Amino acid sequence: MPDAMSAPDPHPPAPQPLLIGAMAGACPQCGAPTLFSGPVRFAPSCRACGMDYGQFNVGDGPAAFLTLIIGALMVAMALILELKVHPPLWLHLLLWTPLTVAAVMGSLRVAKGALLILEYRNKAREGRLIARDREA
Repeated sequence: MPDAMSAPDPHPPAPQPLLIGAMAGACPQCGAPTLFSGPVRFAPSCRACGMDYGQFNVGDGPAAFLTLIIGALMVAMALILELKVHPPLWLHLLLWTPLTVAAVMGSLRVAKGALLILEYRNKAREGRLIARDREA
């Protein structure tokens, strides 16, 4: 008779809403907050259920888009501040540099987590070419 502790759960947990799971760094399989091992680095696997995160390919797409979007927002806010208040240049550097880095790092973590969760939920895998025999 199989042990009840080792038997797979017949009722897996309901998936969290996408953004909540991404912000929490939740494993898409078990929901434990084990997705990241650093600020934006994925852990090799889930410490709770053992799911291998290396099978997913998030890539650098989120980084490129977020850098451009957040960069445009920061430049727009810096221009508005400059036109309304005229602060010295050193204040712009002191304000916008860390704010931009923090915004990119924070949103990158959420975007990468969301993309990995979506890959898991949609069973996304790399494409494969199917060889077809053609008769002449």
